[in-house]
Amino acid sequence: MKYKLLAFFFLFQTILLSQNLVKNPSFEEFKNCPESIGYFSFDEDRGVKYWLRPTGGTPDYFNKCSKTVGYTNFNGQQNPRTGKGYAGLYGFTHGNYREYIQGTLSQTLEKDKTYQISFYVSLAERSNRAIRHFGVYFLDRKMSNINYDRVINAHKVAARADNVAFVPIFNKNYLNNKTQWVQIQCSYKAKGFETYFLIGNFESNFKSDVEKIERNKFKPMAYYYIDDVVLSLLQEDTNELKIKAPIEKEHSFKKGKTYTFKNVLFDFDKATLLKASKNELNNLYEHLIKHPELHIEIYGHTDNVGTQKRNQELSEQRAKAVSDYLINKGLDKTKIKWFGYGSSKPIVKNNTEKNRAINRRVAFKLIEK
Repeated sequence: MKYKLLAFFFLFQTILLSQNLVKNPSFEEFKNCPESIGYFSFDEDRGVKYWLRPTGGTPDYFNKCSKTVGYTNFNGQQNPRTGKGYAGLYGFTHGNYREYIQGTLSQTLEKDKTYQISFYVSLAERSNRAIRHFGVYFLDRKMSNINYDRVINAHKVAARADNVAFVPIFNKNYLNNKTQWVQIQCSYKAKGFETYFLIGNFESNFKSDVEKIERNKFKPMAYYYIDDVVLSLLQEDTNELKIKAPIEKEHSFKKGKTYTFKNVLFDFDKATLLKASKNELNNLYEHLIKHPELHIEIYGHTDNVGTQKRNQELSEQRAKAVSDYLINKGLDKTKIKWFGYGSSKPIVKNNTEKNRAINRRVAFKLIEK
């Protein structure tokens, strides 16, 4: 499964989510039952409540109430993940044509606070292409451009403007599931102006990572259904952090024994340490400083999802990220080595998501030299 995208498999141990700030997150509230495609309006009072179409592209609204654009529609058949409604848009098609949906937040995001963004997608049956990436484009005001129906260059705009921000979401695998809903997720550190947001593919056809999945009579296109959009503040579970993990107890360490970090966390398919990781690493650093005779080896591991090459790269990058953190804290770099093993050393079979989560790990061993 899939930009499975994106990104929080490792947060469940130390992170709690607050309330969802997205208004009408599963597209249940609407003005009238849609009788034709392209029901998202420039005016939220005329279409799906709190959702707009921001450009000339015409995303679609599907609801059980409609015989025309219900669960069986012009691009196939799909039941909503929850409720009775969901959205649909072209994530890729000829001529760089794009469709986006614009959502509304119940409050402006707080500056420097970290949020989790997630939503579910399912590829429409008639699609003959699939992509690996979506994006979320934040604004301080509503966007409305009726004359433009092509890809938005969010990278370029966000680099030049202070009142917009762009979060690309990349997935290991192509989003090609036509029967199941697949979750896309990532984290985002707010700048403090974000009140509205767009969802879609902000990469041009040339830059899009596209998979050809079948041949049919339709032009190359990837059409996605979207449901259950969530944007929530990430909060550290302070009660959980008060419970000292074994890594914090000096007497629990044995030289030559391999330990797995409990709370060393990364976003999905990334190698940047999350804030929740640092408490455990700081305690390990203090232990190493108190015992200057010790050296340490860091080992990165992944599950078997994705290519062997990417898993090897990711395991090396994560092991290096841990090593770099300890070195930047002040540990002598001659006392630390890091290694990546990709998916070559699972500790359980990769036959369930629970087991794959166990195999996605960073471990260490203390050595006296």
